[in-house]
Amino acid sequence: MSALLQNIDRFEIDLCVRVNRLCRHSAVRNFFAVISKLGDGYFWIALATVFVLAQTENISVFLFRALLTAGVGLVIYRGLKNRLVRERPFIAHAGIACGTAPLDRYSFPSGHTLHAVSFSILFCSYEPMMAILVVPFALLVAISRIILGLHYPTDVLAGAAIGALLALIAISF
Repeated sequence: MSALLQNIDRFEIDLCVRVNRLCRHSAVRNFFAVISKLGDGYFWIALATVFVLAQTENISVFLFRALLTAGVGLVIYRGLKNRLVRERPFIAHAGIACGTAPLDRYSFPSGHTLHAVSFSILFCSYEPMMAILVVPFALLVAISRIILGLHYPTDVLAGAAIGALLALIAISF
């Protein structure tokens, strides 16, 4: 088992180094920094505001689910980060540059990805046509976290899995 984990770790670090090289191009770095910043919550709040202003049907149910998912997601990812204390790639590896300032110190799991996936699922469950907008955005948020040197792929995958689970639980209520 130890050898398997070491191989995964080596593969992941190598992938991070290769993908992070994209940050050498200022246009790429700036694009993904903007995506990451929008993923701080601005994009999702703006989209929810449009829903509220449009006074769509069952908006209070949607907002309740979104706020509940966001709150529980925040508690889970902060708790995991503070217990697992995995250093971010740009801190742990000299070959990885930081493309934008992180919100906190630790890497696992990706809170941006957790929320991007959970909100995407919630928006799509409420209005399926939203997939055209939210799915590509969520993918860009997830990719941005690796390109910017802020997360390992497993951080992003774990964040996505937690976010999907939280959204599906919220929808089932």
